[in-house]
Amino acid sequence: MTHPRFGGARGRNRLGRVFAGVFAMGAIGLLASPLAQAHFILETPASWMSQDSLGLPEKLGPCGDEDGGTPTGTITGLHPGETVTVTIDEVIFHPGHYRISVASDRSLLPPEPLVEAGATPCGSVPIENPPVFPVLMDGVFEHTTAFTAPQSVQVTLPSNLTCTKCTLQVIEFMSDHPLNIPGGCFYHHCADISIQAGADPDGSAGAGNDDAGAGGGSSSGSGGGSSSGGSSSGSGQGGSSGGPGGGADASTTSNSGAPSSSSGGCGVSGPASGTGAVGGLAALFMLASMIRRKRRSRSS
Repeated sequence: MTHPRFGGARGRNRLGRVFAGVFAMGAIGLLASPLAQAHFILETPASWMSQDSLGLPEKLGPCGDEDGGTPTGTITGLHPGETVTVTIDEVIFHPGHYRISVASDRSLLPPEPLVEAGATPCGSVPIENPPVFPVLMDGVFEHTTAFTAPQSVQVTLPSNLTCTKCTLQVIEFMSDHPLNIPGGCFYHHCADISIQAGADPDGSAGAGNDDAGAGGGSSSGSGGGSSSGGSSSGSGQGGSSGGPGGGADASTTSNSGAPSSSSGGCGVSGPASGTGAVGGLAALFMLASMIRRKRRSRSS
């Protein structure tokens, strides 16, 4: 007996359309899953853009400009030569490292380093050692296993740079990774900062709002000491902040842990995993059930 809906050429055409639709739904579900999404959150200084639980938007340079977020309007007030704590939380692991730069205008931020392909398109990139302004630190948080906690490092601002709205940029290079579109081998976050001379009005850390103007106040790290890994070249990066208290700055936290993904994509640890891929597979199972029912009807 021929099934009334799927029998003959017309039925086969209809079945083909159903298959195409279900396949498209499955593909959309897979693409929407966190396996292809973001990697790190900029915790401090405050980001110029809102970030979701996986760090989006962050793909398009220089500052995660692919849309999807809302500008925060926050400007963190700092001083020339001040030591600033930069904290990131890598929510999806990939081997690689980070780079920190600062510029008075975003058009002056350094380009992404040239990538040399390896086993994947994202093989390796050169690391500036010592860093050359506007790069402040390079090769930061270099790791081949997953972090178990947010990572912090202290970086010293140039002593000869002042501005009402500079950009502090943090980019992540991912090795052993396919190309992202957009973004290639990199993810990007930025913080709007002001760098002004003079004492804090109340001696405390402060942040301004973009609408109200740059706020005063210093960042954490005013306790002085040398930056971890910064250079003391004439461009102003590295060296000592000269603040009271002296002593060495805090270094990065430990990065022990086990990898949570393979080179084929972005692995999600813990509750960050989504249901897009599950939805796609469920749609494919539905299609398989329809085909089995059609075959039974033909044999009856």
